[in-house]
Amino acid sequence: MTRNGKPWVGDHVTDTTTGRQAVITDVRQGVYVLRPLRGPVLTWTAASAEHLALTAPREQGQNPQER
Repeated sequence: MTRNGKPWVGDHVTDTTTGRQAVITDVRQGVYVLRPLRGPVLTWTAASAEHLALTAPREQGQNPQER
């Protein structure tokens, strides 16, 4: 679910810095905490929403295959 036009917790995104697909798990003082859609639960951060491209808002469900 986007907030103020920016990706937010639960949204699926592509981190344009790393090229990895992720889900936003938290936002702490403007820093986005990301985890991969599949695989081990190793998190990383994105300094701002400018580096995130929304691929599926939370409202569309947790399965990107359903889009």
